[in-house]
Amino acid sequence: MEIQMLNNFILPLSIGFAVTIWSLIFVWYIHPRLRHKPVLESLEPFLFVHSFRYIGLMFLLPGVTSEVLDLRFANPAAYGDLIAALLALVTIIAIRSRVSWAMASAWIFNLWGLFDLLNAVVRGILFVPDGHFGAAYWIPATLVPFLLVSHGYIFFRLVSRRPIVIAPAET
Repeated sequence: MEIQMLNNFILPLSIGFAVTIWSLIFVWYIHPRLRHKPVLESLEPFLFVHSFRYIGLMFLLPGVTSEVLDLRFANPAAYGDLIAALLALVTIIAIRSRVSWAMASAWIFNLWGLFDLLNAVVRGILFVPDGHFGAAYWIPATLVPFLLVSHGYIFFRLVSRRPIVIAPAET
Protein backbone atom coordinates (compact mmCIF):
# COMPACT_ATOMS: atom_id res chain seq x y z
CA MET A 1 0.00 0.00 0.00
CA GLU A 2 2.76 2.48 0.89
CA ILE A 3 4.68 1.72 -2.31
CA GLN A 4 1.54 2.33 -4.39
CA MET A 5 1.01 5.64 -2.60
CA LEU A 6 4.60 6.62 -3.40
CA ASN A 7 4.07 5.61 -7.04
CA ASN A 8 1.11 7.99 -7.25
CA PHE A 9 3.48 10.90 -6.61
CA ILE A 10 6.30 9.98 -9.01
CA LEU A 11 4.79 11.49 -12.16
CA PRO A 12 3.52 14.70 -10.48
CA LEU A 13 6.91 15.08 -8.77
CA SER A 14 8.68 14.54 -12.10
CA ILE A 15 6.45 17.11 -13.80
CA GLY A 16 7.08 19.60 -10.98
CA PHE A 17 10.85 19.15 -11.23
CA ALA A 18 10.76 19.46 -15.03
CA VAL A 19 8.62 22.63 -15.00
CA THR A 20 11.02 24.17 -12.47
CA ILE A 21 14.12 23.20 -14.46
CA TRP A 22 12.67 24.32 -17.81
CA SER A 23 11.58 27.62 -16.26
CA LEU A 24 15.11 28.27 -15.01
CA ILE A 25 16.54 27.42 -18.43
CA PHE A 26 14.14 29.89 -20.04
CA VAL A 27 14.90 32.66 -17.53
CA TRP A 28 18.67 32.22 -17.37
CA TYR A 29 19.57 31.08 -20.89
CA ILE A 30 16.81 31.37 -23.48
CA HIS A 31 15.21 34.74 -22.71
CA PRO A 32 18.52 36.64 -22.43
CA ARG A 33 19.38 35.48 -25.95
CA LEU A 34 15.99 36.19 -27.47
CA ARG A 35 14.78 39.31 -25.67
CA HIS A 36 16.14 41.71 -28.30
CA LYS A 37 14.77 39.81 -31.27
CA PRO A 38 11.48 40.77 -32.88
CA VAL A 39 8.63 38.93 -31.16
CA LEU A 40 7.59 36.66 -34.01
CA GLU A 41 11.17 35.82 -34.91
CA SER A 42 11.86 34.84 -31.30
CA LEU A 43 8.97 32.35 -31.37
CA GLU A 44 10.19 30.30 -34.33
CA PRO A 45 12.47 27.88 -32.41
CA PHE A 46 9.59 26.96 -30.08
CA LEU A 47 7.16 26.59 -32.95
CA PHE A 48 9.53 24.10 -34.56
CA VAL A 49 9.61 22.03 -31.35
CA HIS A 50 5.81 22.17 -31.14
CA SER A 51 5.66 20.95 -34.75
CA PHE A 52 6.76 17.56 -33.42
CA ARG A 53 3.59 17.21 -31.34
CA TYR A 54 2.28 14.77 -33.95
CA ILE A 55 4.16 12.31 -31.71
CA GLY A 56 1.03 12.35 -29.53
CA LEU A 57 -0.60 10.07 -32.12
CA MET A 58 1.43 7.26 -30.56
CA PHE A 59 -1.07 7.23 -27.68
CA LEU A 60 -3.46 5.52 -30.12
CA LEU A 61 -1.09 2.63 -30.96
CA PRO A 62 -1.44 -0.55 -28.93
CA GLY A 63 1.96 -1.74 -27.73
CA VAL A 64 3.62 1.66 -27.61
CA THR A 65 2.54 2.13 -24.01
CA SER A 66 2.56 -0.68 -21.45
CA GLU A 67 -1.25 -0.83 -21.48
CA VAL A 68 -3.83 0.32 -24.02
CA LEU A 69 -4.70 3.85 -22.92
CA ASP A 70 -8.25 4.90 -22.14
CA LEU A 71 -9.66 6.59 -25.26
CA ARG A 72 -11.08 9.39 -23.09
CA PHE A 73 -7.42 10.42 -22.76
CA ALA A 74 -5.82 9.00 -25.91
CA ASN A 75 -8.15 10.47 -28.55
CA PRO A 76 -8.18 14.10 -27.34
CA ALA A 77 -4.44 14.00 -26.54
CA ALA A 78 -3.47 12.49 -29.90
CA TYR A 79 -5.67 14.60 -32.15
CA GLY A 80 -5.28 17.77 -30.09
CA ASP A 81 -1.51 17.44 -30.41
CA LEU A 82 -1.79 16.82 -34.16
CA ILE A 83 -3.83 20.03 -34.54
CA ALA A 84 -1.25 21.91 -32.41
CA ALA A 85 1.56 20.60 -34.64
CA LEU A 86 -0.27 21.76 -37.78
CA LEU A 87 -1.00 25.18 -36.24
CA ALA A 88 2.67 25.52 -35.31
CA LEU A 89 3.71 24.76 -38.91
CA VAL A 90 1.16 27.22 -40.31
CA THR A 91 2.48 29.86 -37.91
CA ILE A 92 6.10 29.23 -38.95
CA ILE A 93 5.12 29.61 -42.60
CA ALA A 94 3.14 32.77 -41.80
CA ILE A 95 6.08 34.30 -39.93
CA ARG A 96 8.56 33.35 -42.65
CA SER A 97 6.24 34.69 -45.37
CA ARG A 98 5.70 37.90 -43.40
CA VAL A 99 1.95 37.77 -43.94
CA SER A 100 -0.31 40.19 -42.10
CA TRP A 101 -1.99 37.42 -40.10
CA ALA A 102 1.22 35.93 -38.65
CA MET A 103 0.62 37.45 -35.21
CA ALA A 104 -2.98 36.20 -35.15
CA SER A 105 -1.72 32.75 -36.12
CA ALA A 106 0.76 32.80 -33.23
CA TRP A 107 -2.05 33.64 -30.80
CA ILE A 108 -4.34 30.93 -32.19
CA PHE A 109 -1.56 28.33 -32.02
CA ASN A 110 -0.62 29.29 -28.48
CA LEU A 111 -4.18 29.34 -27.16
CA TRP A 112 -5.02 25.99 -28.79
CA GLY A 113 -1.71 24.39 -27.80
CA LEU A 114 -1.94 25.39 -24.15
CA PHE A 115 -5.59 24.35 -23.89
CA ASP A 116 -4.75 21.01 -25.51
CA LEU A 117 -1.89 20.33 -23.07
CA LEU A 118 -3.93 21.28 -20.01
CA ASN A 119 -6.81 19.12 -21.26
CA ALA A 120 -4.44 16.18 -21.78
CA VAL A 121 -2.88 16.60 -18.32
CA VAL A 122 -6.30 16.59 -16.63
CA ARG A 123 -7.53 13.64 -18.70
CA GLY A 124 -4.28 11.79 -18.04
CA ILE A 125 -4.72 12.23 -14.28
CA LEU A 126 -8.35 11.10 -14.49
CA PHE A 127 -8.14 8.25 -16.98
CA VAL A 128 -4.58 6.84 -17.14
CA PRO A 129 -3.63 4.63 -14.20
CA ASP A 130 -0.09 4.91 -12.84
CA GLY A 131 2.40 2.97 -14.92
CA HIS A 132 0.23 2.64 -18.04
CA PHE A 133 2.40 5.03 -20.04
CA GLY A 134 5.24 2.51 -19.86
CA ALA A 135 8.34 3.79 -21.61
CA ALA A 136 6.28 6.70 -22.98
CA TYR A 137 6.53 8.12 -19.43
CA TRP A 138 9.23 10.50 -20.73
CA ILE A 139 6.56 12.45 -22.64
CA PRO A 140 4.56 13.73 -19.63
CA ALA A 141 7.65 13.76 -17.39
CA THR A 142 9.94 15.90 -19.60
CA LEU A 143 8.41 16.98 -22.92
CA VAL A 144 5.02 18.21 -21.65
CA PRO A 145 6.64 20.46 -19.00
CA PHE A 146 8.89 21.99 -21.69
CA LEU A 147 5.86 22.58 -23.90
CA LEU A 148 3.93 24.16 -21.01
CA VAL A 149 6.81 26.48 -20.12
CA SER A 150 7.33 27.40 -23.77
CA HIS A 151 3.63 28.28 -24.08
CA GLY A 152 4.06 30.55 -21.07
CA TYR A 153 7.09 32.15 -22.67
CA ILE A 154 5.26 32.61 -25.97
CA PHE A 155 2.40 34.36 -24.14
CA PHE A 156 4.97 36.51 -22.34
CA ARG A 157 6.51 37.57 -25.65
CA LEU A 158 3.16 38.11 -27.38
CA VAL A 159 1.87 40.29 -24.58
CA SER A 160 5.02 42.29 -23.95
CA ARG A 161 5.94 42.86 -27.62
CA ARG A 162 9.04 44.72 -26.52
CA PRO A 163 12.42 43.71 -25.18
CA ILE A 164 12.35 43.01 -21.47
CA VAL A 165 15.57 42.96 -19.48
CA ILE A 166 15.91 40.51 -16.62
CA ALA A 167 18.76 41.62 -14.37
CA PRO A 168 21.46 38.98 -13.96
CA ALA A 169 21.76 37.36 -10.55
CA GLU A 170 24.42 38.81 -8.30
CA THR A 171 27.33 36.50 -7.61
